[in-house]
Amino acid sequence: MHQFDEIQSRLAPELSRMNDIIRECLATPNDLMDQVVTGYLRTKGKQIRPLLVMLAAKFFGGVTTDTLYAAAALEMLHNASLIHDDVVDETSVRRGLPTVNTVWGNHLAVLVGDFFVSNALAAGIKTGHISVISALSDLGKELSLGEVDQICNVREHHLDEQHYLDMISKKTASLFLNCVRMGAETAGATEKEYAPLVEFAHLLGLAFQIRDDIFDYYDDESIGKPTGNDLREGKVTLPLLYALTDAPADESEPLKALLRRGDLSTAEIESLVKFAVANGGVEYAYSYMRDLQSRGAALLEAYPDSEWRQAFLDLFEFIITRNK
Repeated sequence: MHQFDEIQSRLAPELSRMNDIIRECLATPNDLMDQVVTGYLRTKGKQIRPLLVMLAAKFFGGVTTDTLYAAAALEMLHNASLIHDDVVDETSVRRGLPTVNTVWGNHLAVLVGDFFVSNALAAGIKTGHISVISALSDLGKELSLGEVDQICNVREHHLDEQHYLDMISKKTASLFLNCVRMGAETAGATEKEYAPLVEFAHLLGLAFQIRDDIFDYYDDESIGKPTGNDLREGKVTLPLLYALTDAPADESEPLKALLRRGDLSTAEIESLVKFAVANGGVEYAYSYMRDLQSRGAALLEAYPDSEWRQAFLDLFEFIITRNK
């Protein structure tokens, strides 16, 4: 994690200012809302998305006040999606702590998520950039559509790679590329100038979600996600999709039938996980990420060498090799 720690350290002053903005935006005289929000903000996660906003701004000149408000808006919108996701998925723990819905119930959790969304839009307006406000609006739609696509994949049993890639492009990669777009625009870059970097961020977002999905195939309590958790929710991700496609039909078809039936037992989930690992699914997912990384590095060749270009390359390596 050395590379990521170094990036965080270089941007620590800007991150601190952005977190102050988030606290100011979410401050409210309502005691109950303030209590919930204050408790939620105690754990910040890695804040990769606002880091991307700031890295893009540094890449094209420097972090401005508008950059900080754009980063704060994206982080609040991202957290709103997490709060809402926890309600939908009935998640009880996130970042090692009980979720808002677990402590306060679904009704209040949904309202808190809505509160985050409204304040994200308000922070976007403070940048004075119509492109930032437009991006936040488009992003909200993409995130929602990504979640609906995931539900459709589960219900309609889409067991192919393209449906999966389309879904994670909306669910995760759209957030990453909009981070870079906002950072670049608040630093004064033109669309032509930042287009290759935005495509790099899209590839980075795909890799981020694929790496996150790989965690489901290993038993590691440190990531707060038990083995087979995605499969319990009916989500079939890249390692298993590859294995089902690559393995002989007499081995894969019975397992596809299990997935179409749904309501999997613990033993059935374990057999699917073992099947994906034994048939090279995890290795394929890693090789896919490395291909994305190579394509991303080629895109950055359009820019002169700099510490911030290297930071983007280092971030991609961290995304692939992280262990939580």
